[in-house]
Amino acid sequence: MLEVGAYEAKTRLSELLDRVEAGEQITITRHGVPVAMLVRPPQAARMSVEEAIARMRALTRGRGRRATHEEIRAWISEGRR
Repeated sequence: MLEVGAYEAKTRLSELLDRVEAGEQITITRHGVPVAMLVRPPQAARMSVEEAIARMRALTRGRGRRATHEEIRAWISEGRR
């Protein structure tokens, strides 16, 4: 595990993030004392498109009408980045 000082972490943040993205864990120290760790976040579970559509349709059932295909497409595109 790599240890870097706070100032070095600030000046090399982009490089350190690339290393973390590759799976490495990095400890950030201040005056030699560990104060933080850079680690990859746990992967969010992705649902299938079919499951997402089913959940969106379930949300509209209480409103007295079903979502249109256009609404669903808009919701899906809004959720993508």
